[in-house]
Amino acid sequence: MTLVRPFQALRYDTDRVDLSNVVVPPYDVIADDERAAFFDRDPHNAIRLELTKNVEDQATTDYSEIRATLDAWQRDRVLCRDAEAGFYALRQRFTAPDGSVSVREGFFALLHLEDYAKGIVRPHERTLAGPKADRLKVMRATRANLSSVFLLYEDRDNELAKAIAPNFDGEALASGTDASGATHTLAKIADRERVEAVERFLRERQVVIADGHHRYETSLAYRDEQRAAGAGDTGAHEWLLAYFANAWAPGCLLLPIHRLILKAAPLAQGALSARLPGWTESTVAVPNEEAVPALLEKHLEPLSDRPAFAADDASGVLRIFSREPDATGELSVRIIHREVIDGVFGLDERAVRDGAIEYPKSALRTARDVRSGRGSVALYLNALSPDDVFRVAGAGEVLPQKSTFFFPKLPTGLVFRTFEDGAA
Repeated sequence: MTLVRPFQALRYDTDRVDLSNVVVPPYDVIADDERAAFFDRDPHNAIRLELTKNVEDQATTDYSEIRATLDAWQRDRVLCRDAEAGFYALRQRFTAPDGSVSVREGFFALLHLEDYAKGIVRPHERTLAGPKADRLKVMRATRANLSSVFLLYEDRDNELAKAIAPNFDGEALASGTDASGATHTLAKIADRERVEAVERFLRERQVVIADGHHRYETSLAYRDEQRAAGAGDTGAHEWLLAYFANAWAPGCLLLPIHRLILKAAPLAQGALSARLPGWTESTVAVPNEEAVPALLEKHLEPLSDRPAFAADDASGVLRIFSREPDATGELSVRIIHREVIDGVFGLDERAVRDGAIEYPKSALRTARDVRSGRGSVALYLNALSPDDVFRVAGAGEVLPQKSTFFFPKLPTGLVFRTFEDGAA
């Protein structure tokens, strides 16, 4: 069973700071050359609780400066702890890649940490040792959850919305707009009946990690350290700050992540077709890079029921490949990695881990990168579905790296949780 509980969040005093100036993307999607701009945006920007300003300092720091900053901001009442525990509903209004305006609603809560083997909290991708070691240093220094793990639950009838949505009818706790233009509005869920409805609903369900595998596994490692040090198994270290959203709700978008092949020689004309027997090929003229997203929507997205991808070598032609699905229902992204990325380009799992592929943030970015000569070939993929993700996670399997992109990202700075919050 998934156990959640209310907590007393540590939050920015919006009479002292503008939330729009202090929220930041998750630490792992902030490019190295973007750090300084966030540090300079506001002296209380949340990046100061996540990263060093200079990338080269990250390997040697013990992050004691983050603990000092966290303490100072509390002394100065820039960050204040709520007197009453509760869940924190979040409404995000954003523009989707297709230009439509969407809304995603979810909530923050404390999640009881569970080992993956129990099948309660399920991962869907592998993690790397380096990021976990870095995040563990932050947790040891701060004894806090400064950014949230993002979890999905299954609620095809959107039943839990009855306990979440009404909280936005009153005065918001805080609201701000991030650098992408998305607006984030926080509301408190403190009514006992609604709190119990959320607890009861999740108690009967498993959850899947959408974003934050490294943060979740870091919390498990910290929990185990605390237990080994004699802290027992009932303290604050047994709980984690998490955000929950319904994977099937309107506004919970799952976007594709495309591949830019870096470390492979360009293929001769017709070589891709020759090395993919059983695949059907069609071609589409590409007048310019800006046309690529619309062409993918027209020619690739209708093939989402089968293995399919589009190859782009900046020659002015988009090559669409597809084949019939096999009887096992194997996911398209796995087939593409095995038969195309490995089978054609010779990039096995180790080569991919070592950086043979990049994962640009959008189809347009991918198209621009391949035309600038950054890579030899771009491979555009269709998005997975929530059913795909839950099926893989439910079977105890993992997807290839960067197979899912849940949009929009969950910013850091809306709520924090320290282990002294009194809720666990």
